[in-house]
Amino acid sequence: MQIVVRHPMRGFTILEMSVVLVVIALILGAVTVGRDVYRSAVAERIGSEFVQGWMIAYDRYVQQTGTVPGDELANPTGRVNGSPGAALCGNELRGAMIARGVALPPGRAEGMETRHVYQDSRGLPREVEVCFMNLPDWAEPATGTSYAQRPRNVMRLSGLTPELAGQLDLRIDGRIDARFGRMRESTRHSMVAAIGSTPVDNPWTLNESEGINSNPDAQVAAMTGYIRMNQ
Repeated sequence: MQIVVRHPMRGFTILEMSVVLVVIALILGAVTVGRDVYRSAVAERIGSEFVQGWMIAYDRYVQQTGTVPGDELANPTGRVNGSPGAALCGNELRGAMIARGVALPPGRAEGMETRHVYQDSRGLPREVEVCFMNLPDWAEPATGTSYAQRPRNVMRLSGLTPELAGQLDLRIDGRIDARFGRMRESTRHSMVAAIGSTPVDNPWTLNESEGINSNPDAQVAAMTGYIRMNQ
């Protein structure tokens, strides 16, 4: 007769479960940190290669022609496309630059240098596009704490997530402020209301969770920003 020895079932102890949970938390934390570092690196690349590249291309065009892109060479107005509000984008922008021998920065692909593809904080693809235009109402200090609207040529960046907008703003102006500085949100560039002696925070309008709710397939909301050009 064979005697079967049954060993009692042994579960996990609290200590063992705690160790497993700690390991899982560390893995998730590392993944999150790695993802944030990756997006920061992408934003830095967009700022240094794409945005800065187009700022340099714009300046070279001005240096070589004596006027801004899209303006009349014989009778220059100093305004992009010769008038306020008319944006110079896509193939027209490419053609204007190439016609004057200005090298284009790398973009999405050959023939699409005015666009750049990146991922939002949810890992979904987004596209930022650069255009140039003249705004008739760029707010600048006038006297004291008052502001006045003046025509200025700007680079228009559409398709910016709040995260990318903030990182570019910080890179260009040294702080995140949608109303003041060289880079502004498209809805805040013309504000002339005076401010007091106390600094006022002017964050960008949207945030990373705007409009997402519980939809796992929703993209992060996008905004448009303006960068004032030197000419």
